[in-house]
Amino acid sequence: MKVIGLIAFVIGITAAASAQVERESQDLSESGNIKLNRNKVYGKLVDASHKGIAAASVELYGSRTQDPDAGRDTLLAVVLSKTNGDFRFSGFPVFSTYKVVITAVGYQRLELPVTLAGPGQESAFEKDLGNLSLETEARQLGMVTVVAQKPMMQLGVDRKVFNVEKNITATGGTGLDVLKNIPSVSVNVDGTVELRNSTPTIYIDGRPTILTLDQIPSGDIEKVELITNPSAKFDAASSGGIINIILKKNRRLGLNGIASAGAGTPGILNGNLNLSLRQGKFNFFASGGYNRSGGVATGEALRQNKTDGMVDSYFNQHSTDDRLRRFQSVRFGVDYFLDNRNTLSLSQGLVRGRFATDETQNQENLDASQTLQYTGLRTSLDTSGFDRHSTNLHFIHKFPQEGKELSADVNYNGGGHHDNTHLVNTYAKPDGSPYADPNTVHNYGTDGNNQWTFQVDFTDPRGKDSKLETGMRSYINEYNSVFSAFSLNNGSPEKLPLSNDYRYTEIINALYVTYTGKWKDIGYQLGLRGEQSKFDGLLVDSSFKFGYQYPSKIRNIWDAFFPSVFLTKPISDHADLQLNYSRRIRRPNFWQLNPFIDISDPLNLRQGNPQLKPEFTNSFELNYSLQYGHGSNLLVSLYYRNNQGDITGYSDTLTAAEYQRLHNAAIDPNAILNTFLNAQSTNRLGAEFTVQQKIGKNFDITPTLEFQYRKVNARINNLDLSNEGFNWSSKLISNYKIETSTASLLNNLSFQLVGEYRSPMVIPQGKRAERYSVDLAMKKEFLKNRRASLTFNVNDVFNTNRYGTIYDTENFYQYSYGRWNVRSFRVVLSYKFGKSDFSLFKKNSGNNRGGEEE
Repeated sequence: MKVIGLIAFVIGITAAASAQVERESQDLSESGNIKLNRNKVYGKLVDASHKGIAAASVELYGSRTQDPDAGRDTLLAVVLSKTNGDFRFSGFPVFSTYKVVITAVGYQRLELPVTLAGPGQESAFEKDLGNLSLETEARQLGMVTVVAQKPMMQLGVDRKVFNVEKNITATGGTGLDVLKNIPSVSVNVDGTVELRNSTPTIYIDGRPTILTLDQIPSGDIEKVELITNPSAKFDAASSGGIINIILKKNRRLGLNGIASAGAGTPGILNGNLNLSLRQGKFNFFASGGYNRSGGVATGEALRQNKTDGMVDSYFNQHSTDDRLRRFQSVRFGVDYFLDNRNTLSLSQGLVRGRFATDETQNQENLDASQTLQYTGLRTSLDTSGFDRHSTNLHFIHKFPQEGKELSADVNYNGGGHHDNTHLVNTYAKPDGSPYADPNTVHNYGTDGNNQWTFQVDFTDPRGKDSKLETGMRSYINEYNSVFSAFSLNNGSPEKLPLSNDYRYTEIINALYVTYTGKWKDIGYQLGLRGEQSKFDGLLVDSSFKFGYQYPSKIRNIWDAFFPSVFLTKPISDHADLQLNYSRRIRRPNFWQLNPFIDISDPLNLRQGNPQLKPEFTNSFELNYSLQYGHGSNLLVSLYYRNNQGDITGYSDTLTAAEYQRLHNAAIDPNAILNTFLNAQSTNRLGAEFTVQQKIGKNFDITPTLEFQYRKVNARINNLDLSNEGFNWSSKLISNYKIETSTASLLNNLSFQLVGEYRSPMVIPQGKRAERYSVDLAMKKEFLKNRRASLTFNVNDVFNTNRYGTIYDTENFYQYSYGRWNVRSFRVVLSYKFGKSDFSLFKKNSGNNRGGEEE
C-alpha cells in the first residue's frame, strides 16, 4: 500500500503542476563573440490580491563594470509576463552586473540589481526572485558569486566534491579509475572500493544501483561526492560512508556534445559520446559508451599447514589469468520544464557486459621437509555476461520562497547475469606419472535482480539560519539465482550437491526529519531516522528459509532509530570547526547469509552464515576546515567508530567431512573455507589530513595522509580471533598546466600525477600486505576555444598494484597476492561541439528579444 500511495503521490503532483503550463517564448541566441552560459533568473509578478499580472514588460540589462553608475547598461532581453505572472531569462551573455526592470500600466516601476564577481566568468547561477508585488518597493538581491573554473576538489566540512573534468588519468577508463584518484578512497585490485578502510554505500545520482563502478564509463561522470559520516537524511545502512556518483546531464542552450575515442594496451579500446539538446520546455540528453580491456594477471599463494602448531606440509600455487572484458552502455532522458518552478525528468540507462577468462593454476604439494609429493594443474575457462537497465522518474517543485522545495521520484534497476565455467584438475607424481584421477566440472548459473526505490523529500527554510527537512523512502530488492554444477568424471554428467536454487526479498521502509538552526554563533543540525527492514531468503531445493526482521519486537525498537547531531562553530571568516555524531547499521547481505558454498576459486571457498545479525555503528568526527591563500584548503579530521556486532570474516582449512561433501567438485584438499561471524566489536581511531595547495596560477598539489588504529574483539566459543594494530596510508594528486601568451606547441598542455601507498593493516587472523601504485597522464588541448584534446595516460606505472593477504592461525600460515588489472597505456582523442541556435522545432515569430531557457 505504501508503494501504491507513493506512486499516486508522484502522479498527482505531476498532474497538478502540468495544469500550470503555458507556451514559452524562444531562446536568446548567441550574438557575435559573446558567450552564452547557463545563468537563469526567473520569478512571478502578482498584484496586491496575489493574482498574476499578465503582459508586464520585464527587461534584463547588463553592464561591463562593477559600478552600476559608471558606463551604459546594455539591454540583453525583453519578455512579457505570462497570464499567471511567470517570467524567465536564461542563456544570456556574461556581464559584471545585471539589472531587471519591470514596468506595467497602473503599477509602480520595479528595478532589481544583481552584482556578480567579475567580467568574463562563465559558471552557471540560478536565482528565483519569488513572487514580486509591483505595489511594493524594490528588493535588493544578494550577491551572486560566479567562479571561472571549478577546482579539482572542493573541500567541505561534511563532504568532499571531486570534479572529474580535471582527472585526466581516468580519461578513457571507468568509474573505478575515477575513484582511484580521490583522497580517502582506495580501490583494491578486485574492484572493491573502501572509504577510510570501510566499505561505503555507492549511489548513482543519489539513488541505489545494481551497477558496479567498472560498468560506468569515466566520460559519463560529472563529479563524485564523498560523505564520510552521513546524517539522518541518508540511508542508515551507510556505516562505511557514502560515495555518490553524479552523471553528466548538460542543460546548456541548443545542441552540445563531446565525443571521444581511444585505444591502448593490453587490448584497450574505448569510445564515448555525450549529447544534449535544450530548446523550449525540453532538455534532451543522451550518452553511449564502449570499453574493452584485457591483460594477463598473475597470482600466488604460499601456505604452511600445521598440526599442534608444527608445520607438517606445504602447499604452493601460481596462477595466470588471461582476461577480456567488454562493456557497452547507453543512457538517455529528458527534462520537461513545466514552468519556472516545476520540472519533470525521465531517464533510462542500459548496460551490457561480456567477459572471458582463461585461467591456469600450477600447484605443488610438499611434505614437512619440503620434498615434492605431487603436483596439480588446474585449467579454467569462464565466459559470463550481464544485461542491466535502470529507469528514473523525478519531479521537483520549487516554492516562491528561496530554498523551499518538494521532490519525488521513482527509481527502478533490473537485469540478469549468466556464467558458464569449465574446470579440469589433473594430478601427477614428481616423475610425471598420474597421482590421482583427473576431475572435470562444468558450472552454469543465471540470476535476476529487480530493485525499486520510492522517495519523497521536502525542504522548508525557516528564516535565515533555520531549515526543516523531512522525507520518506521505500526500497524493495528482489533477487533470484539458479546455479548448477556437474561432474563429468564418469563420462556422463552427475549433478553435484553444490547446485543451488535460491531467492530473496529485501524491504526497507524509512522516515526521517532533520532540523538545522543556529544558537549564537554555533550552527547545529539535529536529525532522526526510523527504518524498518525485513530480509526473507529461501533455498528452493531444500525449502530452507533464512533472514531477519528489524525491529523484530517492541523491546528492540531502538534498533529502528538512527539519530545524528552536527555542530559547527566558525573560528574565523575562513575557518570552521565541526563535531558530529551518527548511529548507523550494516545489514548482512545475501552472500554473507547464504549457507551455499561458492567454488569459484577452488583454493578459497566461500560460504555464508544464516545466523548473522546486523552490526550497529556509533560514529564520531571532529573536523577542522580552513580556506587560505588563493584557492587553497586544509581539512583535518579526527574520527572514532565503534562497530557493535561487527560482521567479520573467518577462514580455516577444510575438514575431512567438508572435503568429502565436495568430492568430484575439482576442489583441492588444501582449500580454505571463508565464512562470516559477528565479532563483539571493532573499534577504529583515526586522523586524516588533506591539503589542496595552489602554487601559482597553474600548479596545485593535494596530499592526503591518514593514520588509523584498529582493534577487533572477537571471541566466539573457544575461538579467539581478536587482533589489533596500526596502519597508515597516503595519496598525492598533483596537476600542472602550461599556458603561454603566444602560440606554442606546449601551450595548454596539462600533466597529472597520482601516487598512493597503503601500509599493512590488521584483519582477524592476520593482516593485509602493503600496496602502492603510481598513475601518470598528460593532456594537450588544441583548436579554437580548446575544443579538442589528446590525452595519454599510464595506469600503474611501475606495475606494482596488487592485493596481498597474510593469514596466521593455529592450523595454517599463508601469504597470497592477486591482481585484477595490470599496467595499461591509453591514448584518447576528445572533441567538444555545440551550437546554441540549433533547433528541432519551429521558432516563434515576433520581436521578442528575450529567452526563457538556460
